[in-house]
Amino acid sequence: MFKIAAFCAPLLLLASCAEQPANGEWLSYYQVETHKNYDDVLAELQIAIAENNFRVTGHSRVGKVIRERGTAGFPEYDTVQFCNLTLAKTILLMSPAAIRYMPCNVVLYQSQGKTTVSTHLIPTDTDDKALNQFSVKMNGTLKKIVDFAVAE
Repeated sequence: MFKIAAFCAPLLLLASCAEQPANGEWLSYYQVETHKNYDDVLAELQIAIAENNFRVTGHSRVGKVIRERGTAGFPEYDTVQFCNLTLAKTILLMSPAAIRYMPCNVVLYQSQGKTTVSTHLIPTDTDDKALNQFSVKMNGTLKKIVDFAVAE
């Protein structure tokens, strides 16, 4: 595990990364690398999202669009946003400020023959015990989705 110091920065290596925004709140990330084919990781990410009862709400194919605009050989970069409205309602009733963690987001990119997949995690150390318990469970689901996508 290691810390990175850039808000919404591209993902680095393995397990849980963290960064500190200006407001002092720590955002944790779960990140994994694989040698698995990028398109297979992306396809399995979408399967894992659906199998965990979420719906994809957005998908940005940044790398593909840059290549289409004339930069041949530009690597793959994607962001996939997803949500479960029942879970969203639950967390928002506990904490309206939790909207900043929505929708769930997974990013993946290709670099040096590897595919890196990462998602931000919800803080589990608030003053609200019920919110912390919800966040622990949600973080487990997010990690499960990422792990499924990268499994070889």
